[in-house]
Amino acid sequence: MSSKLKLYLGRKVIDSLHKTTRISPLELQHLIQIGNTNGNDKIELSLPVNILEAQLGVTNVTEILKIEPDDIIKNIQLVRDRANRKIAFEIDRYIFVKDVMENCSLPDLNFKPRNVLVEYSSPNIAKPFHFGHLRSTIIGNFIGNLNDFLRNKVTKLNYLGNWGTQYGFIKLGVNDLKYSLQDIEKNPLQLLYQCYVHANKLAENNPRYTEEAKKIFAELEGGSEEEINDWQQFMEFSKLDLIKTYKRLGITFDVYNFESDYKAQQIKDVLTVLRKKNIIHKDKDGKETALIGDRNVTVVKSDGTTLYLTRDIAAALDRFKKYNFDKMYYVVDSSQSDHFHALKNILYKMDLPWANRITHVKFGRILGMSTRKGSAIFLKDILDECRDRMIKKQIESPTTKAPIENGHAADILGVSCIIINDLKRRRQKDYEFVWDQALQAQGDTGIKLQYAHCRLYNLEDNTGMVPAKECIPEILLEPEAVALTKQLAKFHDILYNANEQLEAYILVNYLFQLCNQINKAFKTLQVKGQSVEIASQRLLLFKTAREVLGNGMTILGLRPLKKM
Repeated sequence: MSSKLKLYLGRKVIDSLHKTTRISPLELQHLIQIGNTNGNDKIELSLPVNILEAQLGVTNVTEILKIEPDDIIKNIQLVRDRANRKIAFEIDRYIFVKDVMENCSLPDLNFKPRNVLVEYSSPNIAKPFHFGHLRSTIIGNFIGNLNDFLRNKVTKLNYLGNWGTQYGFIKLGVNDLKYSLQDIEKNPLQLLYQCYVHANKLAENNPRYTEEAKKIFAELEGGSEEEINDWQQFMEFSKLDLIKTYKRLGITFDVYNFESDYKAQQIKDVLTVLRKKNIIHKDKDGKETALIGDRNVTVVKSDGTTLYLTRDIAAALDRFKKYNFDKMYYVVDSSQSDHFHALKNILYKMDLPWANRITHVKFGRILGMSTRKGSAIFLKDILDECRDRMIKKQIESPTTKAPIENGHAADILGVSCIIINDLKRRRQKDYEFVWDQALQAQGDTGIKLQYAHCRLYNLEDNTGMVPAKECIPEILLEPEAVALTKQLAKFHDILYNANEQLEAYILVNYLFQLCNQINKAFKTLQVKGQSVEIASQRLLLFKTAREVLGNGMTILGLRPLKKM
């Protein structure tokens, strides 16, 4: 359903109030949603009275009921639904169906686009890409894609951890294991992690290795040309390796930032402001701390070095200067709630008017995920496991149509299952990961969405017909056609609600319901054997359903397949 129809109703509502309100049709646009009429004979759009009165200050809703019916509005009534009241507009069915067919799969109008910055994934170079990073990657990508589809200006940012004594341990391990830069370039993430673990084991048995690691990092901070060169090479190799793995997930970032972008040298000005405003104070141990609620949070260590929090303050200031964001999302697990509470609190104390624009998008943990090799340390291991299991399923399935040899379709199917298995639940809940449940062909999984998309895509080839270019709503009268049209009309409302709550499960559940309606329509709305006029109109309906399903899947981070 398009903005035009909603804005038309919004204008009618405002005109009926005789200029006693200052609200605009734009403010009503997202409040007007398709109603849940039981019968298929009515098309109803509803406007909640409670929100009109409580949030928008409308006191004379009875005036809205006096709107005269016209070619679009057939009837208006006040409906009481338990504790809620709503104004129900009955809309001309033909106008509604035509509007849905022409507009529902397209991005809606956005008269006030926002600058949205999403920081997500953000692994550490020298540590495993753990499950928290996988959830952050999946959820953050969804938020970025959703805002992009809503026509906001989106910047997807990956903030890689690469600073601190960990570099000293990496370099120590590289030296001790005698790896060359050429060796590391071939498999950077795994080898650098191996070097990090190796050096830490050396340090456990001999404390001098810890001191050596600190010395190496101090040389890097001090500007040693050799250390800077090696460190830059390690970072570039690692970034390119990550990009290859992200590509398998269908994910790209607009910006890669490194923690090292905000070293002590770069954040002197930030510390000066914090001291001038008396936000941080030196304690008896020499640390500089900020009082956050009843906690003293360290901002500068006793040796004068900075912490992750200090660098996050500097990063927030830098990002606002660069992007002038209206919203910045940090997609990081729930265990970091105290950290982001402290960050936001300090930004408020710095009297920054945009401090309320940052949001910590928290999520729960994945429990029990492992591969045949044991614990899944690297994202590549998880993706390889998905692909291999899906290839096995494809070989065992008699209906497989996509070529199995290169594993491309299996890779996409496996990733689809991992993504949907995660996004179909509320993000703050922990959940147990079970491979067989995630990859099953039956039930509400990624395979169900991909199968429905493939079936819709191949409908034209199988029938030898083409969809109509223009909708003739009088032909789409069957209950299944009207029910599917109503489901398609909800797409933009669903996207708005998902964005308001930052919850992907709202969209996932909608797409599963859409698939159910598509399957019902398949059974009764035959295309083969029908007249050209009827067949082409039904194909138009199915084509629109495919476009909505495909757009929804893409927003979730899936790559819709044509064959499987």
